[in-house]
This record gives sequence, C-alpha cells and structure tokens, in this order.
Amino acid sequence: MANREPYQQAYYPPAPTGFTRRMRTSLLWQSMRFIVINFKMLKLILKSHH
Repeated sequence: MANREPYQQAYYPPAPTGFTRRMRTSLLWQSMRFIVINFKMLKLILKSHH
C-alpha cells in the first residue's frame, strides 16, 4: 500500500468544502433529509407487511 504511512500528505482525508460544511449544519437541510429518509423507511416497512 503506497502512501499509507502516517503523517504524510496523502494519508489525510480531504477536508470538506464550505458548501459541504454549510449543508451539514443547516437545520432546514437536515430536517428535509430526515423527512425523506423516514418516508423511504416507511415505504419499505409497508411493503414488507403486505
């Protein structure tokens, strides 16, 4: 495995962009994702209980 030694530049994961950080902290975006994920789970549960 090349570039896997600690403390080298290639070892560290990329830092999130400003847009990514804003989306992660946005309550509006988080609530929308929460609703979508819950709807998908509900659909899956209802499908399995035919």
